[in-house]
Amino acid sequence: MPENKVGVVGLGNMGGGIARNFKKVGVPLMVWDVAPAARNAFMETSGVEIAPPGEMAASCGTMFFVVPATPEIASCFDGEDGVLAKGGKNLVIYDFTTSDPVETKKIAARAAEKGIAYMDAGMSGGATGADAGTLTLMIGGDKAAFERTKTQLDAIAKQIFHIGPSGAGHTLKLIHNMVCHTVFLSTCEGGRMAEAAGIKVEDMIKVFNLSNARSYATEVRFPKHIISGKWDARSRVYNLRKDLTMAVSMADALKAKVPLGTVTRDFLNVAMDQGMTDTDFSRIYERFDEIVAGVGKK
Repeated sequence: MPENKVGVVGLGNMGGGIARNFKKVGVPLMVWDVAPAARNAFMETSGVEIAPPGEMAASCGTMFFVVPATPEIASCFDGEDGVLAKGGKNLVIYDFTTSDPVETKKIAARAAEKGIAYMDAGMSGGATGADAGTLTLMIGGDKAAFERTKTQLDAIAKQIFHIGPSGAGHTLKLIHNMVCHTVFLSTCEGGRMAEAAGIKVEDMIKVFNLSNARSYATEVRFPKHIISGKWDARSRVYNLRKDLTMAVSMADALKAKVPLGTVTRDFLNVAMDQGMTDTDFSRIYERFDEIVAGVGKK
């Protein structure tokens, strides 16, 4: 089993960019996606093999799962042709989902029984960062396995942090997303208030970006995806609500108080009630007043 051979499972907005960046640096690469169209996009790419996760586990030193959540990974673990049956003793798996750390620890324990290191790696940077190879990674799991595979991560990430034991990466990712999405909604609120006062949202964003109110929402989301009129943040309202639901649930388990995170979750619930489940989340700004009216009726 070549230590430097890499496998990527999940070739969507995030996984596709990650796989292409591994290809750019010339590592031997295997890819898979449940959607034929996604994997067929790599069919004619030289140096890239298409193989299911079990076969990938038998051939690769490192695997990256870039799928919706833990259940999708768990389904790849089972059976005679699954990852746990086929994976070698030195296999390292990176879980790039945004998942419940409790479930992460359970699946990591299953992998450990087979001698497989399971690393939970929260990502920041979105699909744009995945395309550019500039992600920020927050990683939990075995430190020795991290050190052994860290150089491979340079192809896909600009900032890489080992946070702590299994579950630590996904814990910080949920906290990160709770803060990120709450700040985004607050910026939407400010933009609507500015417009009501006759101030252009473009001017508000320019000022914020040169002052203490700047954030990723003001530096990237508003200029590139909202003010531009493109509405292409490349993530659904559903994804934001999923993250906030898990974050608030985790806070409850930790007995931590997150009233602002809870309000953000409830706001996103109303957006979904209004039919925005599969809508690009940048359009929350476009429909902000409508969602606020719905919140008032709850």
